[in-house]
Amino acid sequence: MPLYEYQCKSCENRFEKRQKFSDPAETVCPSCGGEVEKLISQSGFALKGGGWYGDGYSSSNGKPTPPCQGGGGGCAGCPSAA
Repeated sequence: MPLYEYQCKSCENRFEKRQKFSDPAETVCPSCGGEVEKLISQSGFALKGGGWYGDGYSSSNGKPTPPCQGGGGGCAGCPSAA
């Protein structure tokens, strides 16, 4: 279940609530009873190390990258093409 962070508009109390996606958002501060707003927090999800991301989608997947010719044409994502 995701962990959501809320902040009270009256007393500025910040609190977290573990809720299902289908649960309604909190509307009342547990400290003062004031109106709360849901905050956008940094996710706890990070891709680290090897695995499917490092092996399948990274440019460092062990296969050499061909050198850029810089002559224009087919290197749309290449810095030399700009």
